[in-house]
Amino acid sequence: MSEKPPPGSPPAQGPAPAAVLPALLEHPDVLLRPLTPADARALFEVTPQDTFRYFLDWPVEWTLPAFEAWIASRLFKPTSCGMVVIDRRTGRIVGSSSYLDIDPVHRGVEIGFTWYTPEARGTRINPASKLLLLEHAFGPMFAGRCERVQLKCDGRNERSQRAIAKLGAVREGVLRKHRVLMDGYVRDTVMFSITREEWPRVREGLHNRLAEAGA
Repeated sequence: MSEKPPPGSPPAQGPAPAAVLPALLEHPDVLLRPLTPADARALFEVTPQDTFRYFLDWPVEWTLPAFEAWIASRLFKPTSCGMVVIDRRTGRIVGSSSYLDIDPVHRGVEIGFTWYTPEARGTRINPASKLLLLEHAFGPMFAGRCERVQLKCDGRNERSQRAIAKLGAVREGVLRKHRVLMDGYVRDTVMFSITREEWPRVREGLHNRLAEAGA
């Protein structure tokens, strides 16, 4: 005969349900769909070589085959989901963003590995894309029970820090000497997050921002 848990004990939890990954995310400005190997050429053609200088890793050389291999390496990680960003005005791919460290047990996820073409930077593309990604993270991904979405960037990347702060994410601090990059540089990592309680405020701010001319 099994023993009963003492009064006041939390109920036993079964296995966490698998995260629900997006098939398509749509906004009047952008469309996001899962990244595939076939997208590598289009991304390579519109991406400047210096785009990844603050990333944790990058293609070993700036050639299409190396870029294709790098994209392929990112597609087979069970805790991530890369997305391509398509400008709905032109129908063209203008960048990519990813869900990383998807954690159904603790109901959290990271949004990162984001880059855009030079023409798309500073436009409505990023806030619209982040709105879609956040809506899915705090909605279907964990059945409306997401506790935290984190974002992070290289401490040298001031543009990304400003962009993340402008979303409404809270700057949590700096992880010093956090990662050794492919070129040997040891980077500091600036951490941001949005919690479940903060999400309504962030969502309203993004909607208001997109409603303004020029976003």
